[in-house]
Amino acid sequence: MTPDTATDAEQTSRIAAAWKKQGLSIALVPTMGYLHEGHISLIRRARRENDRLIASIFVNPRQFSPSEDLAAYPRNLERDLEICRNEGVDLVFTPGPEQMYPQGFQTNVSVENLSGGLCGASRPGHFTGVCTVVCKLFNITGADRAYFGQKDAQQLAVIKRMVRDLNMGVEIIGCPIVREADGLAKSSRNSYLNTQEREAALCLSRALAKAGDEIAAGVTEAAAVSAAMRAVLDAQILARTDYIVVVDPDSLEPVPVIGAKALIALAVFIGSTRLIDNMLIER
Repeated sequence: MTPDTATDAEQTSRIAAAWKKQGLSIALVPTMGYLHEGHISLIRRARRENDRLIASIFVNPRQFSPSEDLAAYPRNLERDLEICRNEGVDLVFTPGPEQMYPQGFQTNVSVENLSGGLCGASRPGHFTGVCTVVCKLFNITGADRAYFGQKDAQQLAVIKRMVRDLNMGVEIIGCPIVREADGLAKSSRNSYLNTQEREAALCLSRALAKAGDEIAAGVTEAAAVSAAMRAVLDAQILARTDYIVVVDPDSLEPVPVIGAKALIALAVFIGSTRLIDNMLIER
């Protein structure tokens, strides 16, 4: 173990408490590892805005459903640690499942309504797993601010609600989606795609671009915008649409008419890989 890594929750808490005593602000960037440019953008912003930065790397088994292959989730801890060192992360917390969920663990944190739709409908229990681990990470690190990507828009809304409801006292900061040069949103799951599937996956960003064009042309009916997006997705034979929604970005309730603020989100299977993407409308 090097001085800038910790696998033990109590050790991590002691380090963070010492920083707090010095009056230093602490940022947390929670990840499941296999870091890419999206994660790096979170780390860089957190580094700029805080005195100390903790990144966590933990593939959380409780947010995987029985039908999802936890063992197949991509991992490369050595590379992740090198990225963290290069980006000036002060402490990398890399616990194992037995550290986060010791024998006899029986407490879960659940945000009810926000977790039910969108990805929650396809992945029951997923957001309970997310909220439970994120709550633990907040408690372990004592973070003042935590940084999450806008690509997981439902996760961001759920965590914000959890923090408000439970008076957690940590500021949640959402950061813009980072994309490949051709528009595909950065995701660790992109590594599952073969060459043909990688090309097919561009239908997600193209569908969102179509939505943007429709709105720019004056279309405000959510059903019409969704139909235009679906036509783009249906034209790709390797794509199977899970959902297309137009919702309020905070409540995640459907909006029939796109006004000053809306979230357009979609989930699509490309082969066996489920990808998500979204666009935030603010005008």
